Amino acid sequence: MLDHARMRVATGAEVAGDRYTAETLGRMLKSHVKELVEEPDGAPYFGRLTFDGTAAAGDHQGQRYHIGRRRITEEQGPPLVIDWRAPVSSLFYRASPGDRRGVAVRRRYGWTPHPPIRLTGFEDEHLDLGEQLGTSSRLLAEEIERPRVGPMRDIVATIQPEQDELVRADLDQSLCVQGGPGTGKTAVGLHRAAYLLYAHRRQLGRTGVLVVGPNPEFLRYIAAVLPALGEVDVQQRTLEELLSEQAPAATDTAGTARLKHDARMAQVLRRALNSLVEPPTDDIVVADGSLRLRVPAAALLREISRIRSEELPYGVGRERFRTRIVALLQRRLEHHGESPNAKWLDRTGRARPVVETLDACWPKVRPAELLTRLLGDATFLRRAADGVLTDPEQAALLWARPPRSFRSAKWSAADLVLLDELAGAIDHPAGFGHLVVDEAQDLSPMQCRALARRSRHGSLTVLGDLAQGTSAWAATSWRDQLTHLGKPDAPVTALTLGFRVPAVVLAYANRLLPVLHADVPAARSVRSDGKLDVREVTDLAVAAKDRVEAALEQEGSIAVIAADGRVAELGALAGDRVTVLPATLAKGLEFDHVIVVEPAEIVDAEPRGLNRLYVVLTRAVSRLDVLHITPRGD
Repeated sequence: MLDHARMRVATGAEVAGDRYTAETLGRMLKSHVKELVEEPDGAPYFGRLTFDGTAAAGDHQGQRYHIGRRRITEEQGPPLVIDWRAPVSSLFYRASPGDRRGVAVRRRYGWTPHPPIRLTGFEDEHLDLGEQLGTSSRLLAEEIERPRVGPMRDIVATIQPEQDELVRADLDQSLCVQGGPGTGKTAVGLHRAAYLLYAHRRQLGRTGVLVVGPNPEFLRYIAAVLPALGEVDVQQRTLEELLSEQAPAATDTAGTARLKHDARMAQVLRRALNSLVEPPTDDIVVADGSLRLRVPAAALLREISRIRSEELPYGVGRERFRTRIVALLQRRLEHHGESPNAKWLDRTGRARPVVETLDACWPKVRPAELLTRLLGDATFLRRAADGVLTDPEQAALLWARPPRSFRSAKWSAADLVLLDELAGAIDHPAGFGHLVVDEAQDLSPMQCRALARRSRHGSLTVLGDLAQGTSAWAATSWRDQLTHLGKPDAPVTALTLGFRVPAVVLAYANRLLPVLHADVPAARSVRSDGKLDVREVTDLAVAAKDRVEAALEQEGSIAVIAADGRVAELGALAGDRVTVLPATLAKGLEFDHVIVVEPAEIVDAEPRGLNRLYVVLTRAVSRLDVLHITPRGD
């Protein structure tokens, strides 16, 4: 395939009709070559479908298809391997003895996990004879229990029927996946992005796909999944990176940050913006040759009122007011028997009297300029927040020492969200055809609004677990969160079958669920392997060192997770296979062996410390050690 693609690049210019076509074709062909060259080492296929000769098989009667991560073809003839996203491939995941749809035998292949890639075995399910291995499949067990080394892997070989239904949901459907630890919700979101790019390549090639993760470490962890599925043109960013290229330069108190993330701030900002629009005080007069074209102030006021009733973005409203002024002047000119052309309309729109009236009644505004005024001027803030925020809340928002101008203002992380809200109220931001939002339970209402603006005409895949909400504004209801995200009617689906976290570890962590104030179903694991060791020690650092040394005798990745304040003390334990991680950065990550150092410190470190501990305890996919001095019941 690669040789053929390179040959097409070499000869593409000869078959193109003109220079533009040749350049376009060349870019497309070179992109295909690059995609093939960068194909990760892996098995060419992982499954096979054999259809019977009954009418239920439809066009596939008597056919046999291999299923893989990409379509593999010869120069002529049928494909050797079918892409896992193709319609017929859905039967590999969904066919059952009760609903075979013509599938007689489903075969799974096992391969070595690292190069050189070798076939290790296969297993058949004779669906026509009522056989279905399901989660008892030996190859499935080997795949999900494989040591966790390096970044997150794709799950195309192990997608379960309920996951496949979510992955193949259509582009125009937004959905929310509530998933307990290890249920594959992140993988479902990423595979849905890959599926949608396959099924709607042209549309999403124009509008784009964005994956939003909670932190850079998480994005690095999942970064290899989509390229492994053949999709490299997907943006993967944190929300902070999406809002601004500049890092926050100021810090809010916890109370002020919560207030700035409150949904009521959207109303305050909108009122502050709308307060800039003023009624005209004078008629507008424009000289046109020997004519003086006059529009009364009352007519201008009527146009302002009409435009404001349309609830347009502020910047769009300003330009519409300019257009209406020119239209009124045009009528005056036509009254004198003249017929203005396009050049006249453009010149009049930029005429000094028009611009002066526009600036006086509907002034230009920059988000930073308006927010600086709002946070620095108590009177202006009072007018915008009256009846929305209390007096103490208004006082909490005000800067103690306002900057001289917006150019010297230092913004906090919460301010960046407010600036984005203002920017979106002035003009719609560029959107995406589809957004995948992971750890969505930790988004504030204002952060949700920032994402909603970028999916105004697109769809969302919302992923999260209410039990793992650790932010000060963590959601307690998916319906409320989806409303803030602009998709109030999106269905919520719960994944409760865990494939990564062993049953003994999950059962231990689930003891926290009753005190987490999260109305979520408890996840259960298909894995009976795994080890849990909870021990009281006298010296945490010495005990952690001993457990790391013991863990290094086994395969897989190792993480030592502790409260942020204790990480420095444990830093010397880090190595090639050992990560020393603060509890606040553990979300979304997985390790074969996790050593949790003093749970009580993790709980005491923040208001939602119990939720943080639940996150930390569920990072282990094979073995969990819990070391403590403080008694467990404390």
